[in-house]
Amino acid sequence: MIDKIFSSVEAAVADVKDGATVMIGGFGTAGLPNELIDALLAQGARDLVIVNNNAGNGDTGLAALLAAKRVRKIICSFPRQADSHHFDALYRSKQIELELVPQGNLAERIRAAGAGIGGFFTPTGYGTDLAKGRETREIDGRMYVFESPIHADLALIRAERGDRWGNLTYRMTARNFGPVMAMAARTTIATVHEIVELGGLDPEAVVTPGIFVQRVVKVDRVATTAGGFKQVA
Repeated sequence: MIDKIFSSVEAAVADVKDGATVMIGGFGTAGLPNELIDALLAQGARDLVIVNNNAGNGDTGLAALLAAKRVRKIICSFPRQADSHHFDALYRSKQIELELVPQGNLAERIRAAGAGIGGFFTPTGYGTDLAKGRETREIDGRMYVFESPIHADLALIRAERGDRWGNLTYRMTARNFGPVMAMAARTTIATVHEIVELGGLDPEAVVTPGIFVQRVVKVDRVATTAGGFKQVA
């Protein structure tokens, strides 16, 4: 019987190795799998290469992983924001590497890995420092830059509902990078707020099929004092 449900986030990330490339879903804080990041922080893996849309917000989640100096390199589109002080300090002191990738290129490089594509040409970045050292080509009178796929050892994503086969649905903007990251990683771990029986998900609503997911963990929503949720997609 196929059953991909893990008892805890700690168990789900227990075998992450030092030096792993880890994709983390989320757009800012929307869809950020904080419970999995906290478990990875406690697990102790070091020298990680992180792929995310940004470089952490405030002092929690990805920012906490950076503050603990567990990350060797980050590949992202928006490294600096008003509350990205941990990344900023590490980068200025040359304690972290940065690969800056325009957001559309980032999403397509991840998608290319999942689709088995060896790379693609894009006009985005041509003529800038981002194109230095990359192959360029003129196509129909326009200059393009070659971008390679981004593969990962692990993807940490946050979904809304799932079943024991790993089929997933998402809530609104929490979907963001989750589906393409799930396809691009050797192992995908997803948190969900509800686990349903097989057949309980409308096939037309399944965004990430279970073939791309290896581990599923149920996590509770975190209520605030006002009765809402700390994580709202």
